[in-house]
Amino acid sequence: MNDKNIQNLTGNIRNTLHFQFSISWQMLEIHLTDLEDKEYLWRPSSKGLHVFNESEVWCADWPESEAYDIGPASIAWLTWHITFWWSMVLDHSFGNKTLARKDVSCTGNIKETKERIIHLRNEWEIALSELSENEFLSSERTRWPFIDKPFHELVAWLNLELMKNAAEIGYCRFLYASQQK
Repeated sequence: MNDKNIQNLTGNIRNTLHFQFSISWQMLEIHLTDLEDKEYLWRPSSKGLHVFNESEVWCADWPESEAYDIGPASIAWLTWHITFWWSMVLDHSFGNKTLARKDVSCTGNIKETKERIIHLRNEWEIALSELSENEFLSSERTRWPFIDKPFHELVAWLNLELMKNAAEIGYCRFLYASQQK
């Protein structure tokens, strides 16, 4: 494949992934609009993934399994989950590759959480824009949550995670609104 073909292929993949990302981001923005701390910290069930304050540090539950009986996640946990996987990908793909789950804390409030998510989005967009065609197609930077995959597949996975978490936040907001009536 010559350089022109590689550029065309990479451009098409980038455009498609950017389109997916834009839709996922819009969905997240819709679901985070007008969200207040009371709803952010609301638990849709007596059990399920949530955040907790331990010695003035906000931490997130970690599931022992992905079985349905663990219960639904709260919006606080879901937004932490976004900051977790995005922070991990950025660190392991573009940083010093040392970040671990325990290092990704929660903010405990929606205002700071939104700011953190927007900061991560901005870092992500800059990092992607600076990737060469070869880096985008190679597995050189794909180190978390999997390896030996072309980087563009990691980008696609991140888009899916963003869309999934956005949808879960939206569903939780529907549950909260219906409980308040």
